[in-house]
Amino acid sequence: MDKVDYKKQLPHLYKASTKTIAEVTLDPMSYLMVDGHGSPQDQMFMDAIETLYGMAYSLKFMLKAAPKPFDSVVMPMEMLTWAEDWSAFPEKRYEEWHWTLMIMMPPRVDHAHFETARQQLKTKKKPTLIDTCRLQTLHEGTCVQVMHVGPYDQVGSDIQRLHTRIKELGGQLHGKHHEIYLSDPRRTAPEKLRTIVRAAYRT
Repeated sequence: MDKVDYKKQLPHLYKASTKTIAEVTLDPMSYLMVDGHGSPQDQMFMDAIETLYGMAYSLKFMLKAAPKPFDSVVMPMEMLTWAEDWSAFPEKRYEEWHWTLMIMMPPRVDHAHFETARQQLKTKKKPTLIDTCRLQTLHEGTCVQVMHVGPYDQVGSDIQRLHTRIKELGGQLHGKHHEIYLSDPRRTAPEKLRTIVRAAYRT
């Protein structure tokens, strides 16, 4: 059985340049999602990660053992963030941060698969946020994106680059700030972390 890697099938979404801001158009995609608020250092954030990876691997093994087996690489963690005042991010006013952590799912994962996996995970490990996890379609449409290399808390300069580019294109921000984490922070030095920074816009 071949293992599908959607990072390779969708390279325009999971690769980016550090120098050139790219314009991309995204079709609707399905994600596991958990909402939260506050600092990424808070326990809620850690609980969301535990829940999402638990669900992602439960679904992976469920599909692999199905009558028509299917196997895929578990996708990177991604995050949507927003605040009433965008200055809350560069100024690190964590109490104003809202976020949705998420992992992209293969198109064949449906709500029946999701509910079965959730019940199995609740029985085995009971992650704290399991009841708030959901399967949802996200359609961002037209976006700009760039690769940020370095610590997560220094991504603000690249966010500003995206905002400037959107203005140059005669557009307005639409939706939430989006980050895709391509490096494992447990094995990668902070200065080498790779994160795609993405912003949706409308003209």
